[in-house]
Amino acid sequence: MMRLILVGCMALLGAFASAKPLKVFVLVGQSNMQGHAKISSFDHIGMDPKSAPMLAEMRGEDGAPRVLDDVWISYRTGKAGDAPVVGKLTAGFGARRNPVKSDDKIGPEFTFGIFMHKKLQEPVLIIKVAWGGKSLHTDFRPPSAGAFEFNDEELVRLKKNGKDVDAIRAEKVQATGLYYRFMMEHIKSVLADPGKVHPGYDAKEGYELAGFVWFQGWNDLVAGNVYPNRGGDGGYAKYSEMMAHFIRDVRKDLEQAKLPFVIGVLGVGGPTDQYGESQQRYLKSHDNFRMAMAAPALMPEFKGNVTAVLTEKFWDAELEAVGKKRHQLSIKEEELRQSGLAKKELSEAMLKLRAEMLTERDEQLLKGITNAAYHYLGSAKIMGKIGEGFADACYKLQK
Repeated sequence: MMRLILVGCMALLGAFASAKPLKVFVLVGQSNMQGHAKISSFDHIGMDPKSAPMLAEMRGEDGAPRVLDDVWISYRTGKAGDAPVVGKLTAGFGARRNPVKSDDKIGPEFTFGIFMHKKLQEPVLIIKVAWGGKSLHTDFRPPSAGAFEFNDEELVRLKKNGKDVDAIRAEKVQATGLYYRFMMEHIKSVLADPGKVHPGYDAKEGYELAGFVWFQGWNDLVAGNVYPNRGGDGGYAKYSEMMAHFIRDVRKDLEQAKLPFVIGVLGVGGPTDQYGESQQRYLKSHDNFRMAMAAPALMPEFKGNVTAVLTEKFWDAELEAVGKKRHQLSIKEEELRQSGLAKKELSEAMLKLRAEMLTERDEQLLKGITNAAYHYLGSAKIMGKIGEGFADACYKLQK
């Protein structure tokens, strides 16, 4: 009897010891946080022995994308007023034309959830908020950054083109910070009752806001009107300032003074020291922007709780190269179409040309490209590595 009582007490103590607040992670950004990597590009991951283990984590025993019973997601995208999508984490929570219908794409959330759950060995809730084509300088502009200010060069350009400057300024006021507010509204609505998203939530234990990941940048990178000196020293200094404001404001609004914060640094094209001849004209501005994105992680006030992940290291140069070969092939195919060959001769010539320009491996690699370069080629291999990199960074900040 005493032994039974002792065993029962130990089990009860174990249950109390294992009970923990639900771990909550917030993922925010624009089109690359949405994610444009199609499920059809998964096979390409297995072509590389180094990434094959990641593919094993992404698929179930039946070969279909894995469904995580202990990881749930609330995903807010689409237009104002569109309802968020809620469910067990699996593939399909990437970019969507219809917010409530999967387009069979993944963003960083899929492997982030897989590897974070693997590290923590406990339930996880992901709050994902992402819209394509959004800027930090306007759309996500944090409150403490103040009002958007047009620079002198932009004002001159607008007046020269006969634009109504006062009307444009009024429109900018309305747009400034709009998506920051949308983001905060959704995060707070989920945190008000996490049990509506994650069935494993225990209100007695509560939740722990364990990490925030920011993955955005393209619309600021190309905004010459906002950053007129992009190729010069400090050309994107304002981005760094706004990013610092963003971190402070997010922490203030969520009442988490030391909320672990990960900045995903834009890295399409890979490391700039490996840029080809055609990319050299972008090298300085890309370098400047990447440094500006990562800069807040080096600020003394954020030491130990903000980090930057250079997504350039996950770029796939082989995939990029075969994409360029396909582009050259398409040019030559168009030349053949314009040559006036008969239908049968044209078909034979096209097949011959393709066989000459693409190897069997190239044909397999091409299945790994499902979108444009600025969307990381729509590659599940690249996007999967980015998600895993974010999970590693978040976990290290917690430790």
